Amino acid sequence: MDKIKKINFQDKFFVAGSSGMVGSAVCRILKKNGYGNKEFGGDIFTPKRDDLDLLNENEVKLWFKKNKPSVVVIAAAKVGGILANSTMPYDFLIENLKIQNNIIESAFENGVKRLLFLGSSCIYPKYCLQPIKEEYLLNGELESTNQWYAIAKIAGIKICQALRSQYNFDAISLMPTNLYGPNDNYDPQNSHVMPGLIRKFINAKKKSLDSVTCWGTGQPLREFMHVDDLASAIIFCLEYWCPNDLSAPLEDNGVPLTFLNVGTGSDISIKDLALLIAEISGFNGKILWDTNKPDGTPKKLLNSNKIKSLGWAPSITLEEGIKDTIKNFSKNNFYFE
Repeated sequence: MDKIKKINFQDKFFVAGSSGMVGSAVCRILKKNGYGNKEFGGDIFTPKRDDLDLLNENEVKLWFKKNKPSVVVIAAAKVGGILANSTMPYDFLIENLKIQNNIIESAFENGVKRLLFLGSSCIYPKYCLQPIKEEYLLNGELESTNQWYAIAKIAGIKICQALRSQYNFDAISLMPTNLYGPNDNYDPQNSHVMPGLIRKFINAKKKSLDSVTCWGTGQPLREFMHVDDLASAIIFCLEYWCPNDLSAPLEDNGVPLTFLNVGTGSDISIKDLALLIAEISGFNGKILWDTNKPDGTPKKLLNSNKIKSLGWAPSITLEEGIKDTIKNFSKNNFYFE
């Protein structure tokens, strides 16, 4: 791998979605590693929604012309769990398409030197061979409960790939597994499984409830990664990974990859995850399962060998990460009735 860094301390970073779980983690690690220091001419742009509406094409174009970022990380997206995706399909499709298209097009038009787009492991077919390799994209039917979000993310990957192919625009993409950590979304209507379970068990402990009811059978297997590990992968790839490098990962057919999976390499059943969260949170009641609710994809484990071949690896264990996340949840009083 080429050890010459492809970003520097003079770069001006735009972290789209900086107030969210992933975006805030990216900002933390950028600052920790010395980026964005104005003394060296660097900067980190973190406009809030009131300052920049990413759904508004003209606003985004004007913002890029004015601020001229040199490196862009797209961590902004409309996200949610099974319930939210199932009940708001149009919103998940159109809003994600608008957000990513506006940013990517403006970045290209304004000469951004590196852009990193974040997708999701839900882009892969529902019944993929496991663990899931990058080559399995578009090889089968998507999971119906989140296909709208997945289609938008696939479009984002392909736009970045097309710009690189046609115009040599330096856009790369990462496909993270299921994430959790500080600043997660704990809303009961649209949270993902990890924050949803944490909220349930912390609330049950707080209210001394006798039982907690979880969705589905508990049998599906899922891979979870702490958001700080994803942030470290993002910085690592911005610094060192270019698909055009001779040592860069290739598809099985020898074609350079423009997107890489990012995961831990191990999974856990939702039932065992619930038991672990209950234990860490101190809940001693019964765990019930509402089997009338959907399970989603039966198993989803990413093959992250290609990014690991570049020299990156996660460092936060699941138990350590859950303890940290529960501590953060309790500290910020993210309780819902």
